[in-house]
Amino acid sequence: MNHNNLKVASPFLVAVAFAIVYIVWGSTYFFIQMAIQDLPPLLMGAMRFLAAGAILLLWSFIKGERIFVKSSLITSAIVGILLLVVGNGVVIWAEQTLPSALVAILVSSAPIWFVLLDKPNWSTNLKSKSTLAGLMVGFIGVLLLFGEQVSDMLAANTDRSKIIGMLSLLVGAIAWSSGSLYSKHNPSEGSPTVNVAWQMVIAGLVFLPASLLNHEFDRVIWSQITVQAWLALAYLVLFGSIIAYSAYVWLLQVRSATQVSTYAYVNPVIAVILGIVFAHETISLVQLIGLVVILGSVLLINLSKYRIGTTGNNNEKKGVSDKPSALLHDQVCLTDVLIPPVKIIEN
Repeated sequence: MNHNNLKVASPFLVAVAFAIVYIVWGSTYFFIQMAIQDLPPLLMGAMRFLAAGAILLLWSFIKGERIFVKSSLITSAIVGILLLVVGNGVVIWAEQTLPSALVAILVSSAPIWFVLLDKPNWSTNLKSKSTLAGLMVGFIGVLLLFGEQVSDMLAANTDRSKIIGMLSLLVGAIAWSSGSLYSKHNPSEGSPTVNVAWQMVIAGLVFLPASLLNHEFDRVIWSQITVQAWLALAYLVLFGSIIAYSAYVWLLQVRSATQVSTYAYVNPVIAVILGIVFAHETISLVQLIGLVVILGSVLLINLSKYRIGTTGNNNEKKGVSDKPSALLHDQVCLTDVLIPPVKIIEN
């Protein structure tokens, strides 16, 4: 989707969706670590996505929506595997051996991959000085935020599993960016809720055999899984998957991929704030500077979008078409709350 064919959504709903993705996904690092204390990582991923997908499919069935659309299933499989199996899966796996700080830094490379892989928008993104500056500044901010913790870890002997984990996270960031862009530029037919549900179900079905091959079912002792782990899993299913993931996919349809990718910079900020508030953690001056730098980078990245939005509003006064777009069918709702009216601005 280029800027010559923009969909207009309610600014309030866009703000709500961004807030959900920023805050909820910023907290999932903590809850993933809590869950995998008792649940094997791949099995946890399977349970999380199968449960979330099944709930959304049931909701769609109750509403009378068409569940099976062949072309949409293929797209959902590609997107689900890239985003949830590879992109999210390596995060779950890496958090067994790597501190959340380092995981956050490596995941925050996603916005850079968004720009490099989004070929249809190269002419816009690569010519925008504010966007490129924002990407670089944001990554520097994340390094400032977690640099002290990471330097302490690297000063110690880093075993092979940690090196593999770091490389896997880079691959995961590329896969996540690729899947997001594929979803954005290849809209599916049918209900958006059904499409997201199938992405999760397919991802869960891929996680299951991986868990079996890793002999996780042999190691898990169901009677010893704590209530805390079950509650963490429930949080990841409801808030991390059903609500936040749906908001993220919807945002990809109404905002540029570069703008949506700012979640990767803001999530670590939210994680630090939650740690201070709920875990009584302390923050250093360098980390505080990192927080300010990250927030400044988000403003830089969005600066060009504000300019485009102003231009779009001027064009809208000249004439706006209310005709439906094929992309309208791929809007994702939060149980039908986040489906705004859409207009196509024709420049």
